Amino acid sequence: MSSAARVLTVRRPLVRPHEGRLLRVVRGWLVRRALLLGTLLVGLCVARVWLNHQVRRVAYDLSEARTMQLKLEHERGELEIELATLRDPGRIADEARRRLGMTDAARGQVVVLP
Repeated sequence: MSSAARVLTVRRPLVRPHEGRLLRVVRGWLVRRALLLGTLLVGLCVARVWLNHQVRRVAYDLSEARTMQLKLEHERGELEIELATLRDPGRIADEARRRLGMTDAARGQVVVLP
C-alpha cells in the first residue's frame, strides 16, 4: 500500500441541481396532498360515526316518546270514562240522597215560573 492518502474526486455531480430541487418540490407537494387527503378521510370517518350515533340517539328518543304517547292516550281514555261515570245523572242523584240526605221533590214543591 502506498503511504499517500487516496483522494476521491467527483468529476461530475450525480444529480443535477435543478432536478433535485424539482424532485423536492414534487415530493413536498405529494406529501402535502397525501396528508390533506388522509386528514379529510379521517374527518369524514369521524363525521359518519358521529352521525350514526346521533341517528341512534334520536331513534331511541323517538321510541321513548312513542311509548309515553301510548301511555298518555291510555290514561286519557281512562279519565274520559271516569268523567262520564261521574257526570251520570243517576249517580249524581244517588250521591245526593246518600251523602246530603236529599229526597225527590214531592208534588207541589216544584214551582214553574212563567
